[in-house]
Amino acid sequence: MADFYVSPTGDDSAPGTPERPFATLHRARRAVREVTGEVVVHLRAGTHVLAEPLELTEDDSGRDGHRIVYQAYGYGSGEQERVVISGGREITGWQERNGAWLAEVGGLDTRQLYVDDRRVERAGIDGLPGAASRTGTGYVTDSTAPLDWQAPSGVEFVYRGVYPWTEARCAVATVARDGDSTTITMTQPAFSWATDLYNSAWDGQVMSGPGLPTRVENDPAFLTEPGTFVLDRSRPGDHLLHYLPRPGEHPLRTRVVAPALETLLHAIGARDVSFRGLVFADATWLRPSGNRGLLHYHGSGYYDGGAIDKVVLVEEQAWVTVPTESKTIPACVTLDGTTGVRFEDCRFTRLGATGLGAAGGADLTVRGCDFDTLAASAIAVTGGRDVLIEDNLIERIGLDYSGSPGIALLRTVDCTVAHNHVSDVPHCGIVAGPGQGTRILRNLTTATMGVLADGGGVYLSGPQGDSHQNGAVICGNVIKDTRTPYNFALYTDYGATWVTVEENVVIRADNTAILLVSPPLEHVVYRGNFWDADPVGSDAIPTGVIYEGNTTLADEDELDTATAAIQARAGLLRGASR
Repeated sequence: MADFYVSPTGDDSAPGTPERPFATLHRARRAVREVTGEVVVHLRAGTHVLAEPLELTEDDSGRDGHRIVYQAYGYGSGEQERVVISGGREITGWQERNGAWLAEVGGLDTRQLYVDDRRVERAGIDGLPGAASRTGTGYVTDSTAPLDWQAPSGVEFVYRGVYPWTEARCAVATVARDGDSTTITMTQPAFSWATDLYNSAWDGQVMSGPGLPTRVENDPAFLTEPGTFVLDRSRPGDHLLHYLPRPGEHPLRTRVVAPALETLLHAIGARDVSFRGLVFADATWLRPSGNRGLLHYHGSGYYDGGAIDKVVLVEEQAWVTVPTESKTIPACVTLDGTTGVRFEDCRFTRLGATGLGAAGGADLTVRGCDFDTLAASAIAVTGGRDVLIEDNLIERIGLDYSGSPGIALLRTVDCTVAHNHVSDVPHCGIVAGPGQGTRILRNLTTATMGVLADGGGVYLSGPQGDSHQNGAVICGNVIKDTRTPYNFALYTDYGATWVTVEENVVIRADNTAILLVSPPLEHVVYRGNFWDADPVGSDAIPTGVIYEGNTTLADEDELDTATAAIQARAGLLRGASR
């Protein structure tokens, strides 16, 4: 067994011993490659700042049944040290002007900012000023306020609820006076793509294009609320960061960190590697700032050009246009084709995209981790096999991209999501698209659907196998407080097949569940569930659904008493969160 040590105050020319540790993870990775057998890399306390992403390949794998372990010093003991792996850059050299702090940051580009480890929001205003309307290339308004925007090419429009489950972002190109009006031209191709993508009809009412923005962000003119920031990128390579401090903050005593890297860790084909007791923090994602914007469609997916389909939901009454193919919001910690990777007792925080993402591969375990203060999802797994996501606390995610679910699965095989607590999220808590052998067991979701609509605490769609033996099982989950109107707390949707939904509890939702969806459910069993209101469609059970032994108790005390055993088994296995 080999042990190496890394400290923020170390030296890469040192031998990596406890007395003379390395300074960087990259140097430790080189040392690991030179030995065989079990290897443990001990990270000492402090912030380990990455100048570039840490990449692990097949050469960084465990061999002959041994593992490579990266862990906090003293992991698992009372002496465990706090270790942060950061892609951030500390901002110094502030100048004060009219109550705001300004710092020249060169070519630094970011979409997030953290002050004393606390997230601050980008400055913005609600909606477009004046009487505005959309044109073929943007907008026209009778207000002159946009002429006062100091860096209009950095302004971003947000379209919340362009579909009930969707939030889009497009950048402004120019702002110009046109007689008594102001003309706003949007960047391309994002705006024309949005016009093509977002079209629908509901109850005969046709919507065409993205409409007016619900929020306008990132200009110094919007900097009126303490604890907000703006990044002015109008001078290429000479960006200017503005921050309006909160009361009591001082530029010499306040630590301000701007995420600089988009990826902290990228493992490609690595095998048998563990990460224990580490904090992954301070990364961003720059794609939404570009000329393609972020044309969100559903969950973690967004449109990036290409064909668009029209899906008829109700003949001659409701239809919607959708992308034929979509891309997925990336993760700041990314696994591609890995085998036997473990994340245990780690924390993912202050990240500008999804926390942890895995594509392909097999035998992934994510256990006992905390995910919080994330711009997008906590965990996204696409195409993986034999995955265990267990005993994780997920809260305050989707802070920039409101369609993001807490946990997202797509085309997985034999994936188990069990005993997690998902709380305070803007849309769905746990989402599973088409797959096989998915098991969603004894999770607790609270305060889901906080921003967008048409989702639930647990959402599942599409084919889930070819029999109940390899289909999906949703069992023993407790779903409380799905917030926005038009939600279905326990939601089997869009042609879900071979699904067993049993012994779940739903409390305080707009709708507890729905049995009537399009395309219809097939081979779906709802059995032994408890809720405070009957599901939509339970008065006339549709073909393809078995509905038996379910209990509706409108009195919350009676419901709590009847489901005490189920509720006691749901949620985290561990004690109080760290």
